[in-house]
Amino acid sequence: MKIYLNSAKENWIVDRIRSEWYKLNKDISTKNIYRSDIIWIISPWTWKSINIKKLNQKKILCSIYHIDEEKFNDQELDNFIERDIYVHTYHVISEKTKKQIENLTKKPIVMTPFWINPKLFFEIQDKEKLRSEFNIDKKAFLIGSFQRDTEGKDLVSPKLSKGPDRFLEIVKHEAEAKKDLKVLLTGKRRQYIMDNLDNLNIPFYYFEMVNFEDLNKLYNCLDMYIVSSRFEGGPQAILECAITKTPIISTDVGVASQILSYESIFNMENYKEAKANVEFAFEKVQEFILPEGMQVYKKIFKDIYEN
Repeated sequence: MKIYLNSAKENWIVDRIRSEWYKLNKDISTKNIYRSDIIWIISPWTWKSINIKKLNQKKILCSIYHIDEEKFNDQELDNFIERDIYVHTYHVISEKTKKQIENLTKKPIVMTPFWINPKLFFEIQDKEKLRSEFNIDKKAFLIGSFQRDTEGKDLVSPKLSKGPDRFLEIVKHEAEAKKDLKVLLTGKRRQYIMDNLDNLNIPFYYFEMVNFEDLNKLYNCLDMYIVSSRFEGGPQAILECAITKTPIISTDVGVASQILSYESIFNMENYKEAKANVEFAFEKVQEFILPEGMQVYKKIFKDIYEN
């Protein structure tokens, strides 16, 4: 059995997952698509770059991370139907996405979150030292957001599926009670939140792109991480917060209900009462840590290959 993974080449989570898969599974993997038995379309938006019609004798596992129902128009539906002809099995990382896909296909669907690498993400207890390293105010109440918030088409419009307007509402409320509040941002396409934080006179730190070592350190600098998305596949930040013991609250999206305590999950009516439960999240994330977190994927491929 040989497995091929397509590539996003976007410096995003699936690129990391792809790299880790190939590194840890050389015996059952190939980077030559024609020598593969199973093709894992891990980057579903790039599926047309694969000459899928010539490869239809191979079994295809296609990952779908989330469906933004507000953007899922007739064109998106047609694209799904066209691809569905060639897909053998779908993979999702949350129960919510599984329910969405069940309404669109009769193909088998497997559900499991991505694994988390403890060599990349782990708790560092000396927060004061870490903040000094990044010139971050040691006394600040630091709220983090490491997800894109702006549409790529113009770098101005908010990416509403990620809920940046909600994030700003929560931060504005918290800033009224915590005069030392500051925001920590990483990643690309953060212009919407940065512009609005400027308008609100809320100070922030921005590190556009950082390596994994620094990303892990930045998680460990935080007093709170907020996921405010309307639609979400993961986000992987939930697992990363859990394993680094970073306090986190989240809307009920993606894997939130699989990792976080009910008291840490909020909507815009009750966000003021949401509380992080670090130990609960840390315990829940254990089953997804490497190497155990990868075993379920091996079983999925074995089942596909044999059936």
